[in-house]
Amino acid sequence: MIELIFIILGAIFGSFAGAQVWRLRARQLSNDKALGYDYDKKELKKLTPLLKSHAKTDRSRCLNCGHVLGWIDLIPLVSWLSTGGKCRYCKHRIGNFEPLIEVAGATLFGVSAWKLLPGIVSPLDIAQLTLWIIACVLMLILLAYDAKWFLLPDSINFAFIGISILYALTYLYEQHFALSSIISLGGALLFLTGLYGALYFLSKGQWIGFGDVKLSIGLALFVGTWQLGFLTLFLANLIGTLAVLPALMTSKIGRKAQIPFGPFLILGMIIAVLFGNDIIRYYDQMTSTIF
Repeated sequence: MIELIFIILGAIFGSFAGAQVWRLRARQLSNDKALGYDYDKKELKKLTPLLKSHAKTDRSRCLNCGHVLGWIDLIPLVSWLSTGGKCRYCKHRIGNFEPLIEVAGATLFGVSAWKLLPGIVSPLDIAQLTLWIIACVLMLILLAYDAKWFLLPDSINFAFIGISILYALTYLYEQHFALSSIISLGGALLFLTGLYGALYFLSKGQWIGFGDVKLSIGLALFVGTWQLGFLTLFLANLIGTLAVLPALMTSKIGRKAQIPFGPFLILGMIIAVLFGNDIIRYYDQMTSTIF
């Protein structure tokens, strides 16, 4: 029952994350216009209504016709399925972004509940779970935004780093700020932030974006140990390779095509946090059996 509640909450927070993605995009386009940068005029015109509301009066609305959505339109997944993926008012196709991010949120929260709830035995564990849930929402926003527009917004990136610092402090407190734990945390930062920072400066931003470097700080602070930091690095590159290789082999993309790497880093970190210790134990057992 508790896991079901988490799944429902995940879908709700996934819907919230999706709404924030569009609001962030509207603000970015508006800022680009104000600063004289190139921007998509058609997209800004469509998203301009999202800029006119204040926090107290802000309401979700159809991005095509601008109609304010009622409660019946805001039930995660159910509303989308009930209208066949179309706006209830103008019948314009909504697209798959909204249901996908809601499913992602439900899956992430459900798996997190399954893996983490059995280990909750103290107020510190509850605090860590709360920080993880907040981080999951931020990571959903970052993943979706980077996948759509090849950009990791600083406002969300810095919020994620802030939550990660708090999480790292709770972890170090749990370890009584032992020197070995501090060194291991430094190792995670070295594997992730150090490597991607070096790649960014060596390539002058051609191989990897600075947003990925900032993202890696938060990811390293969350995984907490050099082992999980290395595993995150390995998994991110493995997932990225498996995702891109078919398109390369079929010539759908070229070797110089730009690929958003933030989603792969986030997926690698989530797997490392939830299953990393199990993966490392399995690897140790395999190597001890072989050798």
